[in-house]
Amino acid sequence: MSLAAKFATVGGATLFSRIFGFGREMMMASALGIGPVADAFNLAFRFPNLFRRLFAEGAFNSAFIPLFARKLEEGGEEGARDFATEIFSTLFVVLTLITVVAMIFMPFLVQTIIAPGLATCVDDPAVSAAQAISCADRYAITVAYSRIMFPYLACMSMLAMVSGILNAFRRFFAAAVAPSLLNFILIGVLAWGFYEKAPQREVGFLMSWGVLAAGVAQLAMVTVAMRIAGFSVSLRRPRWTKNLKRLLVLAAPAALIGGITQINLFVGQAIASYKPGAVSILQYADRPYQLPLGMVGVAIGVVLLPELARSLKAGRLEEAQHTQNRSLEFALFLTVPAAVALFIIPDPIIRLIYERGAFETSTTHLVAAVLGIYALGLPAFVLIKVFSPGYFAREDTKTPMIVTGASAFANIALSLALFFVLAERGIAWATTLAGWLNAALLFEGLRRRGLWELDRALVKRAALVVLSAALMGVALVFLQRQLGAWTGPGSSVPHQIVAILILVTVAMVVYFALTVATGAVDRSMLKRLLKGRRKQTAA
Repeated sequence: MSLAAKFATVGGATLFSRIFGFGREMMMASALGIGPVADAFNLAFRFPNLFRRLFAEGAFNSAFIPLFARKLEEGGEEGARDFATEIFSTLFVVLTLITVVAMIFMPFLVQTIIAPGLATCVDDPAVSAAQAISCADRYAITVAYSRIMFPYLACMSMLAMVSGILNAFRRFFAAAVAPSLLNFILIGVLAWGFYEKAPQREVGFLMSWGVLAAGVAQLAMVTVAMRIAGFSVSLRRPRWTKNLKRLLVLAAPAALIGGITQINLFVGQAIASYKPGAVSILQYADRPYQLPLGMVGVAIGVVLLPELARSLKAGRLEEAQHTQNRSLEFALFLTVPAAVALFIIPDPIIRLIYERGAFETSTTHLVAAVLGIYALGLPAFVLIKVFSPGYFAREDTKTPMIVTGASAFANIALSLALFFVLAERGIAWATTLAGWLNAALLFEGLRRRGLWELDRALVKRAALVVLSAALMGVALVFLQRQLGAWTGPGSSVPHQIVAILILVTVAMVVYFALTVATGAVDRSMLKRLLKGRRKQTAA
């Protein structure tokens, strides 16, 4: 299967999950709006979800896969099984201890890390009466939801390791599609809430238990896939070994580097807890933004590392350079037009997805403004997924860790400086600017060391991609004005759907026509991609 086809396999599975994630967010927005229960759930879910993104979407694999692949090559499956059992046993014990301690001290964690703004919350009598919930209640339900969902962290961390084993055997699909279980379960919970007309607090509690159930189900799914692949791990007394030490040396900075997007969002939500509703605004804007990021960025991050590591270990340096350049080309080809579209038409997108029930027109404008700012950072966060494997495949985690630390510091400083001026939009700007800083520093580090040489084809196609996307943006601006009556406030859902379909279809036709006509896209890459997908379907 070609590199592009592998990207499409993981990206397609991730897209499947994200589409149902949209359905989940639409139902949640209608049920909870941006009220205190929505804030409490989003704050509680962000903490374990941070670790899901850190581990399950490539960061743990960045350290585990090269070591596991080496054991597989040197000691065969038996040596690889011993290594995996050793790591799994230690991971299981450590995660169990962390979970128990965190659940005991959850009130302290909520006050100091998850939602420090709740500690300084002052009741507004009119708001509290209207929502039937006080600052003390907001704090109490945030603690309760956090305790219920925290074990999800342990499930996702162990899932990450099993996914790494599957990826090392080039079995990408099960790990990519497993997150869909979370969406299915939460959609079921929300559907029950609508049917029973359950109170918001009860819906929030049931959703929290749904997250925990989904974590167990996802771990079971990838474990079964691993056994089908003919591999298994067991549980034994953990020991401090050279293998474990090496994994920790690589995994700790890799987790920080790979999860910079989520770290930035987590920091942003913690700061946003000082303003009621801001946490939910950021969360709802994050969902449309995560669709292209997940489809392209996660796919590239998962597939590129093992491909690059194999080329480097075999001494095929030219092949490694080619793989890096084509991955960057593929990333730009898909993310630049997505960023342009999300920046130009955020209001119609948010209105169609969310504006119903407890989600009001005024909220649409707030969320759309944040989405437009996030869109400007979309290419940066995908580029981070492209540049990071260039370090990980060479077992260099120190340099990107320093870069990520600088980016995280910039994000915190900018968030604090801009939040009290621009509210949630200030946090979105901080996230976007920090992402571009991270991507630029990672690339410059590779270039200076001679580990990445931009070939002429990439430079030419990248410039043409930007030009094609800009012209597509002009077409979108014109078309949106013509369809204003069908996309504005008060327009019916059928009209909104038709208008969005027209906007998306025209944008895609214009963009792909321009890229093919100008040579911005590698036609042979498209042919290999289509050929790989046909073979996969036939199989």
